[in-house]
Amino acid sequence: MTDHNSPAGGTGGTQPPAQPGQFGPPSTAAGQQQPHQQQPAPQQPQQAQQVPQQAPAPYGYPAPAQQQPQPQPPMASDAARAQVAAAWTRRAPQAAVPPGEAAVPTLPPRQNPAPGPAAPSKKDRREQARAERKAAYEAKKAERESRKRGGAPAPAATPVGVPAGTATPVGASTAPTPAGAAASTSAGASFVVPRPGGRLPATGRGTHVALRATLLFTACAFALGSCGVVGLAIGKSSSAPTAALNKKDLQKYRLTDFPTRAAATFAEKYATLCLTYDAKAAEQRRDELARYATSGVDRDCGWNGQGTQSVTSAVWDGTIEDLPEYGKNGRYLGVQVTLSTGRVTAVSVPVYVANPASGSGLRVVGDVGEMPLPGRGTAPEIDRDSEVVDSKLSDQLKAQVLPGYFTAWGSSDTTAMSRFTSPDASVAATSGLAGALAAPLVQEVVALAPAGTGDSGAVTYKYGQSVPVRVTVVWGGAGAEDAPGQVTTPQVKRSYRLTVVNTAQGWFIKDIRGALLDPAGGQGDADPEAPSATPSPGQQTPPAGGTATPPPATGAAKPPATKPATGQPKPPKP
Repeated sequence: MTDHNSPAGGTGGTQPPAQPGQFGPPSTAAGQQQPHQQQPAPQQPQQAQQVPQQAPAPYGYPAPAQQQPQPQPPMASDAARAQVAAAWTRRAPQAAVPPGEAAVPTLPPRQNPAPGPAAPSKKDRREQARAERKAAYEAKKAERESRKRGGAPAPAATPVGVPAGTATPVGASTAPTPAGAAASTSAGASFVVPRPGGRLPATGRGTHVALRATLLFTACAFALGSCGVVGLAIGKSSSAPTAALNKKDLQKYRLTDFPTRAAATFAEKYATLCLTYDAKAAEQRRDELARYATSGVDRDCGWNGQGTQSVTSAVWDGTIEDLPEYGKNGRYLGVQVTLSTGRVTAVSVPVYVANPASGSGLRVVGDVGEMPLPGRGTAPEIDRDSEVVDSKLSDQLKAQVLPGYFTAWGSSDTTAMSRFTSPDASVAATSGLAGALAAPLVQEVVALAPAGTGDSGAVTYKYGQSVPVRVTVVWGGAGAEDAPGQVTTPQVKRSYRLTVVNTAQGWFIKDIRGALLDPAGGQGDADPEAPSATPSPGQQTPPAGGTATPPPATGAAKPPATKPATGQPKPPKP
């Protein structure tokens, strides 16, 4: 290194100290320190001693002192050494330097640092960290096992690189603690917070896992419970109601474990034998009755052995009553009987069933009793004030459509019926009576206008629109008379409900059904329960227990209680 303060041509700092220069000895002051001499190290004061003077060197320079080799401290780097040397040179006093030589300090020789272990590589550091984590895991595992066994806690794991049994001095740095390892200094040690992304310490990880498991189990249980409650609610709302009925419902709908149909048939046969008698077959009748009844029942079923009587029909009338003495095995059954004399009566028969499940073991367990017929009710009047009759359509159907249709329908002529029925006509409209009735006479036709039609004005119909029609037909009414007061075929009057449909070719029959309602309602004039009622003209009062004979058809029909579509006011009700 060259000092710029020295004259040109000076030598470097590599020249040994106290050696004569190129141009002669320099003049130095007594007791002045040479600029190139190295100061003793401050940390070794014991080596600073007086050096004995030696003979002068050539050219008047003092001879170099024999100094003992001193250990040199290691230098940090070349740049630091250069800066230290420059600063020392500027602060040192200038001495007389021979011409051509520069006072350049001599730097101490560069010494290499003491050889030591090489820095570990990244792979070695990774392996060391892995070994530390493994050691920490083994230590925690051993500690858990010792706690389970109830013993003393396992000793702490020795850090990697520290010999076992070596105590760590106070203040000295130890090996880095593995990530997630807890400092087990004392029982009251502070909670160790792991670094972001690290694992929890051994003392808190189990609690965290248990908390997560508890939360997961609670969520699953709540979800399952919610699904169960919703399923039960949906199932209960969508399921059909149970068939559990009380005693009143059983009586109302006649639902019971008792074999009603079998017992009713048995009672019908016994009632027929009981009410049929003849003196010529008295013994045979007595034996047949004994096969049905118990030994205490009257073997003659109340007959005194005189007279003759027969039964034309015996039908269970639907009445049933409990027989308390036999519980669920016995019932009183009502049977309606029609006698050959025309009288209709009802008898009550007590019937016992040994096995209600199979309906076997039937037996009549008492004498029969004759009862009055069930009472008849009074039908209310039908309100037909809102109906509007299309007189024009009624006359058209009566003159052009219905006579030919009923003629073909009575004889079941399919070819002829196809001219009057629509393609989608019902089975009843296309089958007919197969010749049971003939010679129809259409007596009355009432075609009802669509709802909302006014009382006046023409009624219009759309194509495909259906219209209900009420029709009264007298079968046999068109027969020719062979003699005065005698006809070839009997006359019967029947009523029907038809549905006709409007098409481009005209009106066609779509459906036909039987029976029409009486709009007047009330009760029959010949009803025995109405003694004040007077018989209507042409109707006879039947005898007791008999039926009334209908009067012959005269061709006149009772007008329906409807209003025409001509705008005329309807007659007031009586």
